Amino acid sequence: MAKDTERPIGIDLFSGAGGLSLGFEQAGFDIAAAVEIDPIHAAVHEFNFPRSTTICGSVSELSGAEIRRRARLEGCRIDVVFGGAPCQGFSMIGKRALDDPRNRLVQDYVRLVVELETPYFVFENVRGLTLGEHRRFLDELIAAFNAAGYDVVEPYAVLNAASFGVPQDRLRLFLMGARKGFGLPSYPAPSPPVNVREALSDLPDADAFPALMDGDSVRARFGKGSTYARRLRGIEADPLDYGYRRLFDPELLTSSARTTHTAKSRSRFASTRHGETEPVSRFHKLDPLGVCNTIRAGTDSARGAFTSPRPIHYERNRVITVREAARLHSFPDWFRFHVTKWHGFREVGNSVPPLLARAVAAEVRRAAGFRPSRPRTILELGDERLLRLTMAEASRHFGLAKIPIATRVRRNASAATSQAEFVYG
Repeated sequence: MAKDTERPIGIDLFSGAGGLSLGFEQAGFDIAAAVEIDPIHAAVHEFNFPRSTTICGSVSELSGAEIRRRARLEGCRIDVVFGGAPCQGFSMIGKRALDDPRNRLVQDYVRLVVELETPYFVFENVRGLTLGEHRRFLDELIAAFNAAGYDVVEPYAVLNAASFGVPQDRLRLFLMGARKGFGLPSYPAPSPPVNVREALSDLPDADAFPALMDGDSVRARFGKGSTYARRLRGIEADPLDYGYRRLFDPELLTSSARTTHTAKSRSRFASTRHGETEPVSRFHKLDPLGVCNTIRAGTDSARGAFTSPRPIHYERNRVITVREAARLHSFPDWFRFHVTKWHGFREVGNSVPPLLARAVAAEVRRAAGFRPSRPRTILELGDERLLRLTMAEASRHFGLAKIPIATRVRRNASAATSQAEFVYG
Protein backbone atom coordinates (compact mmCIF):
# COMPACT_ATOMS: atom_id res chain seq x y z
CA MET A 1 0.00 0.00 0.00
CA ALA A 2 1.49 3.32 -1.06
CA LYS A 3 1.53 5.61 2.00
CA ASP A 4 0.27 9.16 1.45
CA THR A 5 1.98 10.53 4.57
CA GLU A 6 3.77 9.12 7.58
CA ARG A 7 0.60 7.84 9.17
CA PRO A 8 0.51 4.88 11.57
CA ILE A 9 -0.78 1.61 10.14
CA GLY A 10 -3.81 -0.30 11.39
CA ILE A 11 -5.34 -3.68 10.53
CA ASP A 12 -9.02 -4.47 11.06
CA LEU A 13 -9.97 -8.05 11.93
CA PHE A 14 -13.67 -8.99 11.66
CA SER A 15 -14.16 -5.72 9.78
CA GLY A 16 -17.72 -6.02 8.48
CA ALA A 17 -18.49 -3.01 6.31
CA GLY A 18 -15.92 -0.93 8.18
CA GLY A 19 -17.17 1.12 11.14
CA LEU A 20 -13.98 0.55 13.12
CA SER A 21 -11.90 0.98 9.96
CA LEU A 22 -13.43 4.37 9.33
CA GLY A 23 -13.04 5.52 12.93
CA PHE A 24 -9.37 4.60 12.98
CA GLU A 25 -8.83 6.25 9.60
CA GLN A 26 -10.47 9.44 10.84
CA ALA A 27 -8.19 9.36 13.89
CA GLY A 28 -5.16 9.43 11.60
CA PHE A 29 -4.38 5.78 10.80
CA ASP A 30 -3.94 4.19 7.39
CA ILE A 31 -6.01 0.99 7.24
CA ALA A 32 -3.67 -1.34 5.42
CA ALA A 33 -5.81 -4.47 5.57
CA ALA A 34 -9.22 -5.70 6.67
CA VAL A 35 -10.32 -9.30 7.18
CA GLU A 36 -14.00 -10.22 6.82
CA ILE A 37 -15.51 -13.65 6.25
CA ASP A 38 -18.81 -12.49 4.69
CA PRO A 39 -18.21 -11.79 0.98
CA ILE A 40 -21.08 -9.27 0.77
CA HIS A 41 -19.70 -7.18 3.62
CA ALA A 42 -16.13 -7.60 2.37
CA ALA A 43 -17.18 -6.20 -1.03
CA VAL A 44 -18.75 -3.17 0.66
CA HIS A 45 -15.55 -2.62 2.64
CA GLU A 46 -13.52 -2.81 -0.57
CA PHE A 47 -15.80 -0.22 -2.17
CA ASN A 48 -15.43 2.28 0.67
CA PHE A 49 -11.72 1.72 1.40
CA PRO A 50 -10.03 1.53 -2.01
CA ARG A 51 -6.51 1.88 -0.54
CA SER A 52 -6.99 -1.00 1.88
CA THR A 53 -6.45 -4.67 1.08
CA THR A 54 -9.72 -6.43 1.82
CA ILE A 55 -9.19 -10.10 2.62
CA CYS A 56 -12.32 -12.23 2.46
CA GLY A 57 -11.78 -15.22 4.70
CA SER A 58 -11.64 -16.52 8.24
CA VAL A 59 -8.95 -15.33 10.63
CA SER A 60 -8.56 -18.98 11.62
CA GLU A 61 -7.09 -19.69 8.18
CA LEU A 62 -4.73 -16.70 8.11
CA SER A 63 -1.31 -16.10 9.58
CA GLY A 64 0.26 -12.77 10.35
CA ALA A 65 2.78 -13.43 7.58
CA GLU A 66 -0.03 -14.07 5.07
CA ILE A 67 -1.77 -10.82 6.00
CA ARG A 68 1.51 -8.94 5.63
CA ARG A 69 2.17 -10.54 2.25
CA ARG A 70 -1.29 -9.82 0.85
CA ALA A 71 -1.24 -6.23 2.11
CA ARG A 72 2.36 -5.69 0.94
CA LEU A 73 3.49 -4.89 4.45
CA GLU A 74 6.66 -7.01 4.61
CA GLY A 75 9.17 -5.11 6.73
CA CYS A 76 6.62 -2.48 7.84
CA ARG A 77 5.64 -1.86 11.43
CA ILE A 78 1.95 -2.42 12.07
CA ASP A 79 0.95 0.00 14.81
CA VAL A 80 -2.44 -1.32 15.88
CA VAL A 81 -4.69 -4.32 15.33
CA PHE A 82 -8.36 -3.89 16.16
CA GLY A 83 -11.60 -5.79 15.84
CA GLY A 84 -14.53 -7.47 17.52
CA ALA A 85 -14.27 -11.25 17.49
CA PRO A 86 -17.54 -13.14 18.09
CA CYS A 87 -17.58 -14.63 21.61
CA GLN A 88 -19.64 -17.67 22.59
CA GLY A 89 -19.54 -20.64 24.92
CA PHE A 90 -19.61 -19.24 28.43
CA SER A 91 -21.55 -22.01 30.17
CA MET A 92 -18.93 -24.76 30.26
CA ILE A 93 -18.77 -25.39 34.00
CA GLY A 94 -15.28 -26.12 35.27
CA LYS A 95 -13.60 -25.36 31.95
CA ARG A 96 -11.80 -22.34 30.62
CA ALA A 97 -14.00 -20.26 28.30
CA LEU A 98 -11.07 -19.68 25.96
CA ASP A 99 -10.70 -23.44 25.59
CA ASP A 100 -14.23 -23.73 24.25
CA PRO A 101 -13.94 -24.46 20.49
CA ARG A 102 -16.70 -21.92 19.88
CA ASN A 103 -14.31 -19.22 21.08
CA ARG A 104 -11.62 -20.19 18.59
CA LEU A 105 -11.94 -16.83 16.82
CA VAL A 106 -10.95 -14.98 19.99
CA GLN A 107 -7.88 -17.20 20.31
CA ASP A 108 -7.04 -16.40 16.70
CA TYR A 109 -7.43 -12.68 17.40
CA VAL A 110 -4.81 -12.92 20.17
CA ARG A 111 -2.60 -15.07 17.93
CA LEU A 112 -2.67 -12.56 15.08
CA VAL A 113 -1.96 -9.63 17.40
CA VAL A 114 1.18 -11.49 18.47
CA GLU A 115 2.17 -12.65 14.98
CA LEU A 116 1.77 -9.16 13.54
CA GLU A 117 4.01 -7.83 16.34
CA THR A 118 1.81 -4.80 16.80
CA PRO A 119 2.52 -2.43 19.69
CA TYR A 120 -1.21 -1.82 20.28
CA PHE A 121 -4.51 -3.66 20.08
CA VAL A 122 -8.16 -2.76 20.60
CA PHE A 123 -10.67 -5.53 21.26
CA GLU A 124 -14.32 -4.48 20.89
CA ASN A 125 -17.39 -6.45 21.86
CA VAL A 126 -20.82 -6.48 23.46
CA ARG A 127 -21.38 -5.13 26.96
CA GLY A 128 -22.67 -8.56 28.02
CA LEU A 129 -19.09 -9.79 28.35
CA THR A 130 -18.79 -7.71 31.51
CA LEU A 131 -21.84 -9.27 33.20
CA GLY A 132 -22.16 -12.36 35.38
CA GLU A 133 -20.04 -15.37 34.52
CA HIS A 134 -19.05 -13.75 31.24
CA ARG A 135 -16.53 -11.68 33.20
CA ARG A 136 -14.54 -14.89 33.63
CA PHE A 137 -14.02 -14.86 29.88
CA LEU A 138 -12.60 -11.33 30.02
CA ASP A 139 -10.28 -12.30 32.86
CA GLU A 140 -9.00 -15.19 30.74
CA LEU A 141 -8.59 -12.93 27.72
CA ILE A 142 -6.60 -10.39 29.73
CA ALA A 143 -4.44 -13.19 31.09
CA ALA A 144 -3.83 -14.45 27.55
CA PHE A 145 -2.65 -11.00 26.45
CA ASN A 146 -0.45 -10.68 29.55
CA ALA A 147 1.13 -14.05 28.78
CA ALA A 148 1.78 -12.88 25.22
CA GLY A 149 3.69 -9.83 26.45
CA TYR A 150 0.95 -7.19 26.50
CA ASP A 151 -0.29 -4.93 29.26
CA VAL A 152 -4.03 -4.26 29.29
CA VAL A 153 -5.75 -1.03 30.36
CA GLU A 154 -7.70 -1.82 33.50
CA PRO A 155 -10.39 -1.45 34.46
CA TYR A 156 -11.79 -2.08 31.00
CA ALA A 157 -14.59 0.24 29.90
CA VAL A 158 -18.07 0.03 28.43
CA LEU A 159 -18.62 3.14 26.30
CA ASN A 160 -21.95 4.54 25.13
CA ALA A 161 -21.84 5.91 21.59
CA ALA A 162 -24.29 8.63 22.68
CA SER A 163 -21.51 10.07 24.86
CA PHE A 164 -19.26 10.58 21.84
CA GLY A 165 -21.42 12.60 19.47
CA VAL A 166 -23.44 9.69 18.07
CA PRO A 167 -27.25 10.13 18.26
CA GLN A 168 -27.78 6.53 19.36
CA ASP A 169 -27.87 4.71 22.67
CA ARG A 170 -25.33 1.96 22.00
CA LEU A 171 -23.11 0.33 24.64
CA ARG A 172 -19.91 -1.44 23.60
CA LEU A 173 -17.04 -2.95 25.52
CA PHE A 174 -13.52 -1.82 24.62
CA LEU A 175 -10.43 -3.64 25.82
CA MET A 176 -7.15 -1.89 24.95
CA GLY A 177 -3.57 -2.92 25.44
CA ALA A 178 0.03 -2.27 24.54
CA ARG A 179 3.10 -4.43 24.22
CA LYS A 180 5.24 -4.20 27.33
CA GLY A 181 7.48 -1.15 27.09
CA PHE A 182 4.91 0.94 25.18
CA GLY A 183 2.72 3.56 26.87
CA LEU A 184 -0.85 2.50 27.59
CA PRO A 185 -3.69 4.54 26.07
CA SER A 186 -6.48 6.07 28.13
CA TYR A 187 -10.19 5.83 27.52
CA PRO A 188 -11.61 8.91 25.75
CA ALA A 189 -13.47 11.77 27.40
CA PRO A 190 -17.11 12.34 26.37
CA SER A 191 -18.05 14.88 23.70
CA PRO A 192 -21.19 17.04 23.26
CA PRO A 193 -24.43 15.15 22.50
CA VAL A 194 -26.31 15.11 19.19
CA ASN A 195 -30.03 14.37 18.85
CA VAL A 196 -32.10 12.57 16.23
CA ARG A 197 -33.40 15.74 14.60
CA GLU A 198 -29.88 17.08 14.15
CA ALA A 199 -28.97 13.84 12.42
CA LEU A 200 -31.94 13.49 10.06
CA SER A 201 -33.77 16.78 9.50
CA ASP A 202 -31.89 17.74 6.29
CA LEU A 203 -32.44 14.40 4.54
CA PRO A 204 -35.05 14.32 1.75
CA ASP A 205 -38.01 12.01 2.30
CA ALA A 206 -37.33 8.76 0.43
CA ASP A 207 -41.08 8.29 -0.08
CA ALA A 208 -41.08 11.30 -2.42
CA PHE A 209 -38.99 9.46 -5.03
CA PRO A 210 -40.55 6.65 -7.11
CA ALA A 211 -37.07 5.67 -8.30
CA LEU A 212 -36.27 4.46 -4.78
CA MET A 213 -38.84 1.68 -5.12
CA ASP A 214 -36.42 -0.18 -7.39
CA GLY A 215 -33.09 1.46 -6.57
CA ASP A 216 -31.27 2.94 -3.61
CA SER A 217 -29.99 6.29 -4.88
CA VAL A 218 -31.34 9.45 -6.49
CA ARG A 219 -30.35 13.10 -6.89
CA ALA A 220 -32.29 15.21 -4.40
CA ARG A 221 -32.47 18.55 -2.67
CA PHE A 222 -31.26 18.53 0.92
CA GLY A 223 -32.12 20.90 3.74
CA LYS A 224 -29.60 23.14 5.49
CA GLY A 225 -28.97 20.74 8.34
CA SER A 226 -27.07 20.88 11.60
CA THR A 227 -23.31 20.98 12.01
CA TYR A 228 -23.41 17.21 12.53
CA ALA A 229 -25.35 16.69 9.28
CA ARG A 230 -23.21 19.08 7.23
CA ARG A 231 -20.06 17.29 8.35
CA LEU A 232 -21.47 13.92 7.37
CA ARG A 233 -22.44 15.31 3.97
CA GLY A 234 -18.91 16.58 3.52
CA ILE A 235 -19.92 20.22 3.06
CA GLU A 236 -18.42 21.43 6.35
CA ALA A 237 -14.98 20.52 7.64
CA ASP A 238 -14.70 18.39 10.74
CA PRO A 239 -11.60 19.56 12.64
CA LEU A 240 -11.07 16.13 14.24
CA ASP A 241 -11.39 14.13 11.03
CA TYR A 242 -7.98 13.11 9.67
CA GLY A 243 -9.37 10.65 7.16
CA TYR A 244 -9.10 10.67 3.39
CA ARG A 245 -11.64 12.72 1.50
CA ARG A 246 -13.72 10.77 -1.02
CA LEU A 247 -15.00 11.99 -4.36
CA PHE A 248 -18.72 12.21 -3.73
CA ASP A 249 -21.69 14.26 -4.91
CA PRO A 250 -23.31 15.76 -1.78
CA GLU A 251 -26.59 16.15 -3.68
CA LEU A 252 -26.89 12.39 -4.16
CA LEU A 253 -29.18 10.59 -1.73
CA THR A 254 -27.85 7.05 -1.42
CA SER A 255 -28.67 3.84 0.51
CA SER A 256 -32.31 4.95 0.62
CA ALA A 257 -34.40 2.16 -0.87
CA ARG A 258 -38.01 2.58 0.23
CA THR A 259 -40.01 0.23 2.43
CA THR A 260 -43.64 -0.48 1.54
CA HIS A 261 -46.17 -0.07 4.35
CA THR A 262 -49.91 -0.63 4.44
CA ALA A 263 -52.19 2.29 5.23
CA LYS A 264 -53.07 0.52 8.48
CA SER A 265 -49.42 0.35 9.51
CA ARG A 266 -48.87 4.01 8.67
CA SER A 267 -51.89 4.95 10.76
CA ARG A 268 -50.52 3.06 13.75
CA PHE A 269 -47.11 4.67 13.31
CA ALA A 270 -48.72 8.13 13.19
CA SER A 271 -50.63 7.56 16.42
CA THR A 272 -47.55 6.40 18.33
CA ARG A 273 -45.94 9.04 20.52
CA HIS A 274 -42.29 9.98 20.19
CA GLY A 275 -40.05 7.77 22.28
CA GLU A 276 -42.69 5.06 22.68
CA THR A 277 -43.15 1.60 21.15
CA GLU A 278 -45.89 0.93 18.60
CA PRO A 279 -47.80 -1.94 20.24
CA VAL A 280 -48.45 -4.16 17.20
CA SER A 281 -45.09 -4.09 15.41
CA ARG A 282 -43.16 -3.36 18.64
CA PHE A 283 -41.18 -0.73 16.70
CA HIS A 284 -39.75 2.21 18.62
CA LYS A 285 -40.72 5.68 17.39
CA LEU A 286 -37.82 8.09 17.42
CA ASP A 287 -37.87 11.14 19.68
CA PRO A 288 -36.49 14.05 17.65
CA LEU A 289 -34.93 15.62 20.75
CA GLY A 290 -33.49 12.34 22.07
CA VAL A 291 -31.22 9.64 20.72
CA CYS A 292 -32.10 6.55 18.75
CA ASN A 293 -32.49 3.21 20.47
CA THR A 294 -29.78 0.67 19.62
CA ILE A 295 -29.91 -0.25 15.94
CA ARG A 296 -29.52 -4.00 15.73
CA ALA A 297 -28.46 -6.17 12.81
CA GLY A 298 -30.90 -9.05 13.14
CA THR A 299 -29.93 -12.67 12.65
CA ASP A 300 -27.66 -13.91 9.92
CA SER A 301 -28.53 -16.40 7.20
CA ALA A 302 -27.55 -19.41 9.30
CA ARG A 303 -30.04 -18.40 11.98
CA GLY A 304 -33.01 -17.62 9.79
CA ALA A 305 -32.19 -14.23 8.23
CA PHE A 306 -34.59 -12.24 10.38
CA THR A 307 -34.47 -8.46 10.25
CA SER A 308 -34.43 -6.64 13.57
CA PRO A 309 -37.16 -4.06 14.20
CA ARG A 310 -36.36 -0.76 12.53
CA PRO A 311 -37.18 2.49 14.30
CA ILE A 312 -40.10 4.59 13.11
CA HIS A 313 -39.14 8.01 11.78
CA TYR A 314 -40.12 10.81 14.14
CA GLU A 315 -42.27 12.68 11.58
CA ARG A 316 -42.69 10.36 8.59
CA ASN A 317 -45.02 7.44 9.10
CA ARG A 318 -42.56 4.75 8.05
CA VAL A 319 -39.48 2.98 9.29
CA ILE A 320 -36.15 4.63 8.66
CA THR A 321 -34.02 3.97 5.58
CA VAL A 322 -30.51 2.54 5.59
CA ARG A 323 -29.13 6.05 5.04
CA GLU A 324 -31.09 7.38 8.00
CA ALA A 325 -29.77 4.49 10.11
CA ALA A 326 -26.26 5.33 8.89
CA ARG A 327 -26.73 8.97 9.94
CA LEU A 328 -27.83 7.78 13.39
CA HIS A 329 -24.67 5.65 13.43
CA SER A 330 -22.36 8.57 12.40
CA PHE A 331 -21.43 7.22 8.96
CA PRO A 332 -20.73 9.99 6.41
CA ASP A 333 -22.98 10.22 3.37
CA TRP A 334 -20.22 9.12 1.00
CA PHE A 335 -20.15 5.75 2.77
CA ARG A 336 -22.25 3.27 0.81
CA PHE A 337 -23.87 -0.01 1.82
CA HIS A 338 -25.23 -2.98 -0.08
CA VAL A 339 -28.23 -1.99 -2.17
CA THR A 340 -30.60 -4.40 -0.42
CA LYS A 341 -32.16 -3.20 2.82
CA TRP A 342 -31.49 -6.52 4.55
CA HIS A 343 -27.74 -6.46 3.93
CA GLY A 344 -27.55 -2.69 4.37
CA PHE A 345 -29.17 -2.72 7.80
CA ARG A 346 -27.01 -5.65 8.86
CA GLU A 347 -23.91 -3.70 7.83
CA VAL A 348 -24.98 -0.70 9.89
CA GLY A 349 -26.26 -2.69 12.86
CA ASN A 350 -23.15 -4.87 13.11
CA SER A 351 -20.71 -1.97 12.97
CA VAL A 352 -19.12 0.22 15.62
CA PRO A 353 -20.28 3.83 15.14
CA PRO A 354 -17.32 5.59 13.47
CA LEU A 355 -17.33 8.56 15.86
CA LEU A 356 -17.09 6.20 18.84
CA ALA A 357 -14.31 4.28 17.11
CA ARG A 358 -12.55 7.55 16.28
CA ALA A 359 -12.55 8.66 19.92
CA VAL A 360 -10.96 5.37 21.03
CA ALA A 361 -8.49 5.34 18.12
CA ALA A 362 -7.35 8.90 18.86
CA GLU A 363 -6.27 7.78 22.34
CA VAL A 364 -4.27 4.92 20.84
CA ARG A 365 -2.63 7.35 18.43
CA ARG A 366 -1.70 9.68 21.29
CA ALA A 367 -0.23 6.85 23.35
CA ALA A 368 1.81 5.75 20.33
CA GLY A 369 3.21 9.26 19.99
CA PHE A 370 1.93 10.06 16.49
CA ARG A 371 0.80 13.56 15.56
CA PRO A 372 -2.27 13.37 13.30
CA SER A 373 -1.86 14.44 9.70
CA ARG A 374 -4.56 15.25 7.18
CA PRO A 375 -3.78 13.57 3.83
CA ARG A 376 -3.95 15.55 0.61
CA THR A 377 -5.00 12.59 -1.50
CA ILE A 378 -8.68 12.47 -2.48
CA LEU A 379 -9.89 8.93 -3.04
CA GLU A 380 -12.25 7.62 -5.66
CA LEU A 381 -14.68 5.09 -4.26
CA GLY A 382 -14.77 1.59 -5.73
CA ASP A 383 -16.85 0.12 -8.51
CA GLU A 384 -20.56 0.42 -7.63
CA ARG A 385 -21.08 -3.13 -8.84
CA LEU A 386 -19.51 -4.20 -5.53
CA LEU A 387 -22.65 -2.92 -3.81
CA ARG A 388 -24.99 -5.10 -5.89
CA LEU A 389 -23.26 -8.48 -5.73
CA THR A 390 -25.12 -11.58 -4.66
CA MET A 391 -23.42 -13.88 -2.18
CA ALA A 392 -22.29 -16.19 -4.99
CA GLU A 393 -21.01 -13.29 -7.08
CA ALA A 394 -19.16 -11.77 -4.13
CA SER A 395 -17.56 -15.12 -3.36
CA ARG A 396 -16.32 -15.40 -6.94
CA HIS A 397 -15.06 -11.82 -6.80
CA PHE A 398 -12.74 -12.77 -3.96
CA GLY A 399 -11.69 -16.00 -5.66
CA LEU A 400 -13.34 -18.29 -3.13
CA ALA A 401 -13.93 -21.90 -4.10
CA LYS A 402 -17.21 -21.97 -2.19
CA ILE A 403 -19.49 -19.62 -0.31
CA PRO A 404 -17.98 -19.40 3.19
CA ILE A 405 -21.19 -18.72 5.14
CA ALA A 406 -24.80 -19.87 5.01
CA THR A 407 -26.79 -18.15 2.29
CA ARG A 408 -29.98 -16.28 2.93
CA VAL A 409 -33.26 -18.13 2.61
CA ARG A 410 -36.04 -15.73 1.70
CA ARG A 411 -39.37 -16.17 3.39
CA ASN A 412 -42.55 -15.82 1.39
CA ALA A 413 -44.32 -12.48 1.46
CA SER A 414 -47.12 -13.56 3.78
CA ALA A 415 -44.70 -14.85 6.41
CA ALA A 416 -42.46 -11.80 6.09
CA THR A 417 -45.33 -9.39 6.63
CA SER A 418 -47.32 -11.27 9.23
CA GLN A 419 -46.24 -9.14 12.16
CA ALA A 420 -45.51 -5.67 10.84
CA GLU A 421 -47.55 -5.65 7.64
CA PHE A 422 -44.74 -4.45 5.43
CA VAL A 423 -42.16 -6.00 3.19
CA TYR A 424 -38.45 -6.17 3.93
CA GLY A 425 -35.95 -5.89 1.11
